[in-house]
Formats: sequence, structure tokens, C-alpha cells
Amino acid sequence: MVTQQYINEVSYKIVGAAIEVHKHLGPGLLESVYHSCMIDELNNAELEVKSQVHLPVNYKGKNIGGNLRIDLLINDLIIVELKAVEAIIPLYKAQLLSYLKLAKMPKGLLINFNCENITNNLSSLVTEEFAKLPKN
Repeated sequence: MVTQQYINEVSYKIVGAAIEVHKHLGPGLLESVYHSCMIDELNNAELEVKSQVHLPVNYKGKNIGGNLRIDLLINDLIIVELKAVEAIIPLYKAQLLSYLKLAKMPKGLLINFNCENITNNLSSLVTEEFAKLPKN
């Protein structure tokens, strides 16, 4: 059974993978480089990783198409959006929240690699789906 605790444990592994990638590469590279390295680290952590997942846009129960792509989907539970930008702007968090809502996922992580300290440039967002889950 999926619990809040389980999702948080998986999130912890994802953050650990991001720290490892950042420790070895540092800031200043393209997002695609960090993306590839994250896939490798997450696979090494024995997590199920899906990359560039197509996300359909459903409006009032109808699929209206759309070309939304989730950077990483981990264990079919956590959306990870990767950035390599100077600053995280509110639009990036709004984008992740919209992805979470459309995909009906409980948790998302927004990680910016273009920084000195990765944990200070990471946002963790949860949805109502997360709140519905049992704690343990």
C-alpha cells in the first residue's frame, strides 16, 4: 500500500540522487546533461524511472491533446521537473502543480542544478492526492 511515508522515502532517494549528480558535475551545464545523469543515479537507487512522459490535457472529461512532457516520473508516484536556470520563478512551481493535478500524482519535486547548494534550490510540492493517503 502506498503511504505518505513511502512517498517521502522515495523523495529522499531522489534528492540524494540530485545531490550526487550536482556534487560530480556542479552548476552551469545544460538541463539535458543533468537529466541523463539523474536517470542513471535513480536507476542505481533501484527506482522505476520514466523519462519524458507524455501528459494528456483533459478538459471537462475530454482529452484535448497537448504536448506536455514530464521530465521524470518516479515509481509512477512522483513527478520530477529538472531545471538549469539562474533562478526558480513562480511559473515553474505553477507548471509543476498543473502537471501534478493533470496526472493526479501526490508529490512533485522541482530541482534546479544551476546553483551552489542543490538543497536550497529544490521545491517539494504535494497535492490533495498526498493528503488522502495514510501516513504509515
